[in-house]
Amino acid sequence: MTAIIDLQGVTSGHPGQKNIFQNLDFRLNQGDRIGLMGPNGCGKSTLLHTIMGLMPVRSGKIRLFGQAVQTESDFHAARLRLGFLFQHADDQLFSPSVLEDVAFGPLNQGLNREQAIQRARETLFQLGLEEFEDRIPYKLSGGEKKLVALATILAMKPEALLLDEPTTGLDRGTRDRIMEILNRLDDIAVLVISHEPDFLAEVTNTLVTLRNGCVVRCEATPHVHLHVHEGGAEPHRHE
Repeated sequence: MTAIIDLQGVTSGHPGQKNIFQNLDFRLNQGDRIGLMGPNGCGKSTLLHTIMGLMPVRSGKIRLFGQAVQTESDFHAARLRLGFLFQHADDQLFSPSVLEDVAFGPLNQGLNREQAIQRARETLFQLGLEEFEDRIPYKLSGGEKKLVALATILAMKPEALLLDEPTTGLDRGTRDRIMEILNRLDDIAVLVISHEPDFLAEVTNTLVTLRNGCVVRCEATPHVHLHVHEGGAEPHRHE
């Protein structure tokens, strides 16, 4: 099977700074649903940015859809087939209206304006966001922005999704809505970063972590757990 994403011995890091990871190997195959966990600063977002060509590779090889990628042109072609959700929705939304934002990706894929607008409207309808098309993105709530950002990548009909903390800071309702959307996409490979084990248990079937610059498969599989506290709904934390 040809991997959608194949990293071999990749070393990457921010320009002028030390390597975030070194000699890293990673594969995402068709049908994979992988959850990536790890402490802040271990390189999770850097991994996604490296895959998308947004972070320079110092050594090693990256193959996307079976093709070696090195130049910006190589990465640009692959980005048209990958759906990348930034951690912060404001990094993804920039048009005067939601409809134009969602149509932007299909336009870059070669659809004419009429086709792109139609694709955008279909995607918004599928996500229950059809009433959003004339709204101004920067005036949306945090949860609304995240849903629209997800619509912008789904409108491109990607072959794989790379999601960076898709539920951080969201209320339970929006979190569950994103979970339901992702679970409908059972024909798309998924790599998702999250600090929420229960969320990963619902949308992935394999859990990995970054340890000492290497991707390590977790022995335990993601699972949902329920627990009761004497304090009920009082704020609390788990150590």
